Amino acid sequence: MNAGKYGTGKVGGRRMHWSEKIAKDIIKRSPDKEEYVCAAGISPSGSIHIGNFRDIATSYFVYKALIKQGKKARLLFSWDEFDRFRKVPVNVKEVAPELENEIGKPYVDVKDPYGCCSSYAEHFEKEFEASLSRFGVKVDFRRQSENYRSGKYAKYIIQAVQKRREIFDILDKFRQQVATPEEREAYYPVSIYCPVCGKDETTITSSSEDGVTCEYTCKCGHKGTWDFSKDFNCKLAWKIDWPMRWMIEGVDFEPGGKDHASPGGSYDTSKIIAKKIFGAQAPMFKGYEFVGIKGTTGKMSGSTGLNLTPDTLLKIYQPEMILWLYSKSEPNKAFDFCFDDEILRQYFEFDKMLKVYQAGKGKNYDYIEGIMHNCMIEGRELYPVPMQQIVNFGSVVDFNADMLETVFEKIGTPYKKEEFAERLELAKYWLEKCSPENMNTLLGYRNWDFYNTLNEVEKKEIQLLHDFIAKGEYDLDALNSFIYTIPREADPDFQEENKKTAQAQFFKNAYNLMIGKAAGPRLYLFLFAVEPQRYLGLLDFSTPQTEEEKTLAAEAKAEAERKAAEEEARRKAAEEEEARKNAIAPIKEEITIDEFDKVDMRVCKVINCEIVKNAKKLLKLTLFDGLDERVIVSSIRDDYTPEELIGRKIIVIANLKPAKFAGVKSNGMLIAASGDDFGCKIIFVDDCVPEGTAIH
Repeated sequence: MNAGKYGTGKVGGRRMHWSEKIAKDIIKRSPDKEEYVCAAGISPSGSIHIGNFRDIATSYFVYKALIKQGKKARLLFSWDEFDRFRKVPVNVKEVAPELENEIGKPYVDVKDPYGCCSSYAEHFEKEFEASLSRFGVKVDFRRQSENYRSGKYAKYIIQAVQKRREIFDILDKFRQQVATPEEREAYYPVSIYCPVCGKDETTITSSSEDGVTCEYTCKCGHKGTWDFSKDFNCKLAWKIDWPMRWMIEGVDFEPGGKDHASPGGSYDTSKIIAKKIFGAQAPMFKGYEFVGIKGTTGKMSGSTGLNLTPDTLLKIYQPEMILWLYSKSEPNKAFDFCFDDEILRQYFEFDKMLKVYQAGKGKNYDYIEGIMHNCMIEGRELYPVPMQQIVNFGSVVDFNADMLETVFEKIGTPYKKEEFAERLELAKYWLEKCSPENMNTLLGYRNWDFYNTLNEVEKKEIQLLHDFIAKGEYDLDALNSFIYTIPREADPDFQEENKKTAQAQFFKNAYNLMIGKAAGPRLYLFLFAVEPQRYLGLLDFSTPQTEEEKTLAAEAKAEAERKAAEEEARRKAAEEEEARKNAIAPIKEEITIDEFDKVDMRVCKVINCEIVKNAKKLLKLTLFDGLDERVIVSSIRDDYTPEELIGRKIIVIANLKPAKFAGVKSNGMLIAASGDDFGCKIIFVDDCVPEGTAIH
């Protein structure tokens, strides 16, 4: 199946939303099904970030499209909390570094690092479920630890063990390296969580003909017999677990990240396993692109700890807008959430669509209706009060809703506080935390330092503005007309061809005197909306500067310098950190060809790989170098699992003097590239190159 084939189609001249197109194809494939199932699933490996949220949003929109087309449907969400705990996220490691010792256990058995929930899994599940409820998304939750440990999957695990060689052959078709008969015979599609240490560091050594029992050993030293019909603390590998659940749950549609959607990826493999092992049809699938962030530093990643969650986004976006961004972008298209000024454009575009949707007519209404239908949350009413206006005036009135209501009334847009209260809180958070440079706060003193930089004509302009405001008796139109005439009235030598330049400079001067920066809301709206007594004194320089003003100005200057110094220090630190990460090492001193020839680099095949006990980062690799077996030890455990390396061919420095690491003798060193921003990447060799081949 082509994972990207579902686009926006047309039916009867109507431009159809991508979710409706998928829904129609689902119905066409199974026209008589009583209830359709749309599924999604996430491992609670840490805070669920907005990239993960696309999984459930995509499935949710298809579910809504099925309902819209008169079908009964269910949105199923699996917490994959029975997956193994692989890595401690950076932000969690700062709180609970001891969780490194829990790696290998299922998430549901790892302790909550924050001490408020029964487990690691429950903590992050509750965090996500709380934010999910704000989107009005009703979900049928499944917790896979309960399904496994209840014995629900027992007969399917036995079935997979019985067909383990057939499963191996399916998986092997998607591998680059050629498997050995020994690998095939040793393969088991299930991992046992050790009853002693609780980890999945077990190896099945043999099994009965009927696949019901097996013998196993664990790295902790424990060994025993496992009865899959009675012992349920075990889990199928992902590519077998996924199709098994499709069959049991009757899944009709499930999305996945673009890594799953790639040719030969998890979906391609699992749909074959679904058919040949479980006799089930794979659901329709849609691969989705990753989601970006604009206006923050760092990249969104669980491993770095920079997990931008739906809850974080809800501090600056209304929930409908978050759904809207996912809905209007086809899943295979990337888009950005914005923490910079671009968010104001997004609010504008959302409001534009919302007005068309609320009116029930307009240009491209059918298509817009398809997008907006996915965003509406039952029990909530939306008001498209311009976010730009709320940002412009919110800080001026100290985010007081009653005062802002008065401002809107005065400028002829009588929005009520009930209509903009939610957005006002979001604007406040965005301005204070993300964009303080956009705050419009009146100065607490006359800005004499700036006033003294003005020439006589510019000072006259400020006086004319002050006198006009002080006189009063003007409406909005009169004020707007007057401020555009001020540069002409103040300058006896005014040149008409310089009008625009003079007006722009006058506006900058007025803003600098009132809010301490060169730009702000439209000046006539600003002057009319804000009570004159709040800013009139800032335009009056008819009396000398007071000692109090000098003190306030000095304090403000010192504070501005302090903030600027802090920002510069942060900028330099970020630049230095980036330079450190991306630094290219200088070329080492020259060597002769004779010296190079002393280094014996050759191709070796990894025939076994295992974790080194009592060493957090070490892997022990057993290699065949073309002549004999050798063991090397490498600190690559954070970047590779043993399963990823077995059967692969690598380059090894074979004549390096042996050394011991964690008590294991290492005879050589593998060749790899490493860096803080990408980890360690081994240089792999094409499988057609024989073991022992020299690298020249």
